[in-house]
Amino acid sequence: MNRFVIISAAVFLLISLAYLPLLNQLYWSTLTSLIPPVRVVADLLVTNGTIFTSDASSPFADSMAIRNGRVLKVGSFTTLKDFVGDGTVEVNLEGKVVVPGLIDSHVHLISGGVQMAQVGLRGVSQKEEFCRMVKDAVKNAKEGSWILGGGWNNDFWGGELPSASWIDEISPHNPVWLIRMDGHMGLANSLTLKIAGVTSLTEDPVGGTIMRLPSGEPTGLLIESAMELVTSFVKEVSVDERREALLRASKYALTRGVTTVVDLGRYYPGTTDELSWNDFQDVYLWADSAKKMIIRTCLFFPITTWSRLVDLKLQKGDILSEWLYLGGVKAFIDGSLGSNSALFYEEYLDTPNNHGLEVMDPEILSNLTMSADKSGLQVAIHAIGDKANDIILDMYESVAAANGERDRRVRIEHAQHLAPGSSARFGQHHIVASVQPDHLLDDADTAPKKLGFDRAGKESYLFQSLLNGNALVAFGSDWPVADINPLHSMRTAVKRLPPKWDHAWIPSECISFTDALTAHTISAARAAFLDQHLGSLSPGKLADFVILSTSSWDEFSKHGSASVLATYVGGKQVHP
Repeated sequence: MNRFVIISAAVFLLISLAYLPLLNQLYWSTLTSLIPPVRVVADLLVTNGTIFTSDASSPFADSMAIRNGRVLKVGSFTTLKDFVGDGTVEVNLEGKVVVPGLIDSHVHLISGGVQMAQVGLRGVSQKEEFCRMVKDAVKNAKEGSWILGGGWNNDFWGGELPSASWIDEISPHNPVWLIRMDGHMGLANSLTLKIAGVTSLTEDPVGGTIMRLPSGEPTGLLIESAMELVTSFVKEVSVDERREALLRASKYALTRGVTTVVDLGRYYPGTTDELSWNDFQDVYLWADSAKKMIIRTCLFFPITTWSRLVDLKLQKGDILSEWLYLGGVKAFIDGSLGSNSALFYEEYLDTPNNHGLEVMDPEILSNLTMSADKSGLQVAIHAIGDKANDIILDMYESVAAANGERDRRVRIEHAQHLAPGSSARFGQHHIVASVQPDHLLDDADTAPKKLGFDRAGKESYLFQSLLNGNALVAFGSDWPVADINPLHSMRTAVKRLPPKWDHAWIPSECISFTDALTAHTISAARAAFLDQHLGSLSPGKLADFVILSTSSWDEFSKHGSASVLATYVGGKQVHP
């Protein structure tokens, strides 16, 4: 009997132990069911609009919920109304179109901000107006102080290049230095040349040209690396002036719906590679720590300093804050079309025997690219002429073969003129084409004069060809070379209609509006390794978006005619 009791008790105990997890599960599930679920409440609910998300899985919505600066959900109002609670701010779009915060893939942000406070010569179309603006600047300046500015384009007044003789008489006691709109040529008056010691005996530096009269005397124009003969004497912009420039430029960008920029810095041929690092230390880190950043910025640094960037990334990572991102390294292989320094296979028609300039020795550039890439950095190289682009395409292929396959997203900045077959190589080798549509408006009249109608018509701004080859195409402005205005840039890419023209320049290269908008949003984000954080209005991403003036998506996509009503960054209205 005792044995039976003992055995029965043991069996009962074993069965109880076997069912204990189930009983435990039932207990806790019952207890949990008695606790009301935590309700997620949106900070902001945007409703009753046409929201283009730039997310292929769900391209359009009429409402969007935002919490803690990020997209909570997009969809119809009925699927989002449960997110409304105490503290939720509701914005009725009244049918307006919304797009993701626009990304400018190529700017020189501080340079643009500095130029906004200098002599602005953008759009000047007459020699007399050019001289008057310099004269006015001299009148308002102290004797001996520098007169700085830029943005001029000689093609606007017929093509004649300016010279020191234009402005010497009106600036006898003030050194003048005015940079062409593309940043690859500058005009100095005679006093500036004297200060810099540039004479008829001065030799052209490697990668640069001193323009001269038949007598050998300098005209005042310095191209590419020759600009350094003057820039080394120009007083550096103060830290306070550069900080003001950043804030000024950022506020201006927000008025155009730009919430993120890729800043290539103040690094041009003829400048020191320390400027970008100085701006990083003195301006960007200051603005970030002082909570004065208002647009997101991805920074690129001179390729000659690649090892410093590697060390910084190892120490800090790629993301310094919600505002600052460390990108890659930038280099140049040639100059610009307008300065006749872009590198081509064939000579310029207006300057025989001139094929352009290699502003950096290709072997040195190749070695730097190989090292930077091997260290895991993204590389971006400026190339405009057809030969320059082929040099870089070949270089990137060699680097990939030597360093092995990885997601490197190497970039060619501008990719402006491409030889037959070259556009297909971008997609084949996963090379980003970082292009600036508004540049074609300036070049449509100029390129045929410099290259001939046939060459210009076959190899200029081949946006659709690049897309046909599955290239990742990112749009930018190159501000302050061109205005920072993505809505205008998209219109240009779609219509390719230069001023005073009644037909498109190379109509086969016109692209769809959706492709143009994608190039300023998610494709631009991918081109900078930012697509996990921004570029589309997808759940979990940063809530950067723009409300436009139009209520018709069809009209907007057909004509691109809209303006920015409001810009939001992180779910907060920052403009107006």
